[in-house]
Amino acid sequence: MAGKRLKKANATVDRNKFYALDEAVQTVKGNATAKFDETVEIAMNLGIDPRHADQMVRGMVQLPNGTGKTVRVAVFARGPKAAEAEAAGAELVGAEDLAEKIQAGEMNFDRCIATPDMMALVGRLGKVLGPRGLMPNPKLGTVTMNVGEAVKAAKGGSVEFRAEKTGIVHAGVGKASFSQEALAENVRAFVSAINRAKPTGAKGTYIEKVSLSSSMGPGLKLDVSALVATLAG
Repeated sequence: MAGKRLKKANATVDRNKFYALDEAVQTVKGNATAKFDETVEIAMNLGIDPRHADQMVRGMVQLPNGTGKTVRVAVFARGPKAAEAEAAGAELVGAEDLAEKIQAGEMNFDRCIATPDMMALVGRLGKVLGPRGLMPNPKLGTVTMNVGEAVKAAKGGSVEFRAEKTGIVHAGVGKASFSQEALAENVRAFVSAINRAKPTGAKGTYIEKVSLSSSMGPGLKLDVSALVATLAG
């Protein structure tokens, strides 16, 4: 069945066409016919070489309509800040006890936040958290005294992005069940964040290609110049 479904979906996509955002979103939604709520994914090819420090693209963006995913948050904090994190909805809050759980392999969370005073402790977990992209980072807003706000942002649709070695950025920008308008708004917010994150060392064309797909569906190429033009509006 999966093969038939994909063949049918492929028939709706023109591989040589560069789609306007609204048409692309409509087509991706129409092709998301799996038995689960597929994630709508964006891939952006950037004209950068991330091996150079002045060409790295990394940051955080708040999607206006959320991601549709349940995000579990762990927070390293003590006292009033621990209470603040719990009140904001963090699933795991602690200090040495949380570090022990993580070292024992309990990694049942998607985002890790820490107050600055906890980084000496968190730093010892670098070999465990780092490879999973979970290491708190001041530049990403995950090392902060405003733990309540950070927890709410993580749960409300903040998405971390980071260019791979090949200069490609991938992210989920919502679910196929979202309205066409909500998905388009999320895509614009994501592309706008990447655009603003243009590194000083980037030369020539910065955003080279953008494609949109659902988890199980074919990819569609977006009209980059038209898309970037809408960001200014």
